[in-house]
Amino acid sequence: MHDDLRRRALESGKTVSRKARSRQVSTTSSKANSRLNSPAQSRANSRNPSRHGSDDEEYLSDGTAWSTNSIDDILNSEDADIPVDAWKSELQTRIEQIVDRKRSSTEGRADSLNSYAHFLMARYAKDEIDPRMSELLPSILRSIKAETTERETVTALRALAATVITLDSEDIYDSVADLLKRIISDSESVQTKISAIHALGTAAFFGGASDEEMEDLMTLFLEIVESDGLSVEAHDEGSVVIAALEEWGLLATEIDDLEEATEAAIEAFVDQLQSSDAGVQIAAGENIALLYEKSYTPREDDEEHSDEESDDEEADHGQKMVKRYDVYRRQDQLLHSLDELATVSTRRISKKDRKTLHSNFADIRNSVEKPTRGPKYSTALDQETGRTYGGRMRVKINRSVEVRIDKWWKLQRLNALRRVLQGGFTHHFDENEAVSRCLPFSMSGRS
Repeated sequence: MHDDLRRRALESGKTVSRKARSRQVSTTSSKANSRLNSPAQSRANSRNPSRHGSDDEEYLSDGTAWSTNSIDDILNSEDADIPVDAWKSELQTRIEQIVDRKRSSTEGRADSLNSYAHFLMARYAKDEIDPRMSELLPSILRSIKAETTERETVTALRALAATVITLDSEDIYDSVADLLKRIISDSESVQTKISAIHALGTAAFFGGASDEEMEDLMTLFLEIVESDGLSVEAHDEGSVVIAALEEWGLLATEIDDLEEATEAAIEAFVDQLQSSDAGVQIAAGENIALLYEKSYTPREDDEEHSDEESDDEEADHGQKMVKRYDVYRRQDQLLHSLDELATVSTRRISKKDRKTLHSNFADIRNSVEKPTRGPKYSTALDQETGRTYGGRMRVKINRSVEVRIDKWWKLQRLNALRRVLQGGFTHHFDENEAVSRCLPFSMSGRS
């Protein structure tokens, strides 16, 4: 693992600037999907794995059972007759099939793109794909631009997102942004729009977009939310609104000061709490919690303060956090709405959705009232330390390393990585600096 870089990982919630990071990495080492769902996968099911586990911890599976058995055999087989690096040879075969468009059919390209994406999710393959990018990326983009079939387009978008995270390049966003925006706006396929929204957010976050470009995208995504999808010709398509909410949340974690953007955003998110789609409500609620979290920052050394904690100060792991601005002028009404969602009992909502709403909105309400408390925050006392447990959501990477998800910005980033990398997240965290840089880690054991 890249221990030095990882120990510098941003506990503050802000990554090192992309330009500065690229200079640092180039001097220290030459090594430097949004689950973009297939049409057969439902959006409702895609949220559940990232939000449910035991009350104390959430762990990721390192399996890849969703993929084809033949690829799984190559990646995971213990058969001594299969070379350890057999997947690298198979990946090169898939790359050849993707770039040689004259000899491929639409279905053949979709199959190859699907396999390619799978390999990139399950293994860190920067060394394998980097030398081929001059021909590989244009071919992937042609599959997206042509929209010959929904399956080829969606698999190409998933492949693009996995490629962006694997490459960790400062330049890729400029190459893909205009095309992805056009696909989001003009495609007649709802699933393609969803996949393109996730690919665009991934490309911006990992592919070199400036803060200004990210803020422009956040405006685009907010327009989708405010119009219930109408701004991109997908009116009342809850899954499109969910994708826009999720990618807005991801990009917001990278912006230091959200005060200027908060007023319009909070109005849109509060409005979406009334949605009939539980997924929309939860995604909006998580963004509301993030906005409240971002409204508090650590107290500076030279700031005047009283000995007693004021209403605008909260303690966070012993650090004083100061409220910098009001998030929402009608907070009492908001808390009432969140209480209702945390206790909703109507039979018009499925039992599964009711349970999901109760769990998520109990956490969201807690954070609106106490913004330094992140997801799965527990006020119970640890008998060993005498301190509150605090955030109890953790993702185990291996025996000695785990990611503690005690902030909403961490949960937003974790969910984004899991959408793209699925079961391969833990493998990438171990080897891919683009992934480990996003989330700080801690050694196993209670901290």
